[in-house]
Amino acid sequence: MAIQQKLSLMIPGPTPVPEKVLEALSRHPIGHRSKEFQDLIESTTKNLQWLHQTQNDVLTITGSGTAAMEAGIISTLNKGDKVICGENGKFGERWVKVAKEFGLEVIKIDSEWGTPLNPEEFKKVLEEDKEKEIKAVILTHSETSTGVINDLETISSYIRKHSRALSIVDCVTSLGACNVPVDEWELDIVASGSQKGYMIPPGLSFVAVSKKAWDAAKQSNLPKFYLNLNSYRKSLENNSNPYTPAVNLVFALEESLKMMREEGLETIFLRHNRHKLAISNAVKALNLKLYADEKYLSPSITAVDTEEIDAEELRKKIKNKYDILLAGGQDHLKSKIFRVGHLGYINDRDIITVISAISSTLLEMGKITSQQAGEALIIASKYLNAN
Repeated sequence: MAIQQKLSLMIPGPTPVPEKVLEALSRHPIGHRSKEFQDLIESTTKNLQWLHQTQNDVLTITGSGTAAMEAGIISTLNKGDKVICGENGKFGERWVKVAKEFGLEVIKIDSEWGTPLNPEEFKKVLEEDKEKEIKAVILTHSETSTGVINDLETISSYIRKHSRALSIVDCVTSLGACNVPVDEWELDIVASGSQKGYMIPPGLSFVAVSKKAWDAAKQSNLPKFYLNLNSYRKSLENNSNPYTPAVNLVFALEESLKMMREEGLETIFLRHNRHKLAISNAVKALNLKLYADEKYLSPSITAVDTEEIDAEELRKKIKNKYDILLAGGQDHLKSKIFRVGHLGYINDRDIITVISAISSTLLEMGKITSQQAGEALIIASKYLNAN
């Protein structure tokens, strides 16, 4: 099998990595207890606070987004605590499993895959909790498995009114792609991962922690060691890390955050929204259906329902002929949907290219006409050229 030298990643992660970031990765490592590395931690932490729109601590862990979420849960809660878990996809399911693994009592609020969580259900459960027994609400902002973004702003407002419960939020594929104003929404634990909107390879995760969460951490009795956020907070006071970090990934982080600051938050969010609209409207012109509720499409990934077409066959053809990797469906959605990632270091050319590849493949399979293929590109260009 020939080695693919120009594989284009149009998946929700890992995402493409800019050349400047790759160059930063190739630097010789330095001592993680050196003054040079401490200066690096200081500057990246300030830029992480900028990205999170927060004055809270933002901690960096060598681990995936799952590590960040688990750290937030075990560092702030106690065995037997009652928590609400939102579940409307693969990652919502994961947080239910994690919560149960640590002996938490889970109240599940769910919705069908492809539909958003209903904020009013959270409001109802929280308002009925007169004794303030619910200690946290755990949910996913952008549900990668289905391409749905949940209404975090409204749900977080109901959590604040409860006053006792913490918000513990998976923002792995929303942070750096859409507005997540941590301080404005008073979010308590916000987890994200390096291989998504941060535009660097997998290996780092980030946790923003509020004062309310730190107060809860003082009482937490769940078992923890490597993922104890208190250890990271103590080290951060000296611009350090409690354990050996992925030094070269921090070099990469510094470069990617510089690029993001140069582009500006609003411009980043607008770019992701344009790409979402271009992809979602183009696929409809190709006789394909959006899997997710159109009013709640994630800015990071679009899930496409192929109906009578085998989605895995389509993905394979596109990869083999065009060196473009699309994501498949998970669990019961395998072969039924494919997912187009448009997160992080993606530009308009990438969007036009992937739409062209999908169109050409469908045309070759006899599923669309050449006119439909052309219309899809026209529609995409209209949204890409919008201000």
